[in-house]
Amino acid sequence: MVTALQTIVSRETNPMESAVVTVTQIHGGDTWNVIPEDVVIRGTARALAPAVHDAIEPAIRRIVAGVAAAHRVTAEVRYERRYPITINTEAEAVFTAKVAGDIFGPDKVATDKAPMMAAEDFAFMLNEKPGAYVWIGNGPGTGGCVLHNPRYDFNDDIIPMGASYWARLVETKLAAK
Repeated sequence: MVTALQTIVSRETNPMESAVVTVTQIHGGDTWNVIPEDVVIRGTARALAPAVHDAIEPAIRRIVAGVAAAHRVTAEVRYERRYPITINTEAEAVFTAKVAGDIFGPDKVATDKAPMMAAEDFAFMLNEKPGAYVWIGNGPGTGGCVLHNPRYDFNDDIIPMGASYWARLVETKLAAK
């Protein structure tokens, strides 16, 4: 089933569109010598385009039903749409980049990055109000691990720069009113 779910991205999604279907958990049984009565498989699905995201759920349901039928087992799919796509509004993105450029230098601010597939709860705020989600430039933590890795270690050296950025952002916004 896990392998079959991977075909949603590799075979059913336009390669020019971004999508993620990832199995992140498999839980079954309590001991090594008993076939478990139930197995729970969990994961996440994301896409940058709403139409692509809309196609993922029925594909998961179809594949799970087909694999289950092929193996004469039953399967139930519970699909929850937890996070919307995080989309910055243009004016706020330009404003935040200018403030960061004023502090760190324009050559230290990247505004041409490709969209990221990270799920972010800030997206709910951006659905209600204009704004911009920014990456502070923490980089990979100790050992080269990035966020959502169990070995990630935040780079504490960036805290003063991040605090300066946020303070200047507020000061600049309030001064413009």
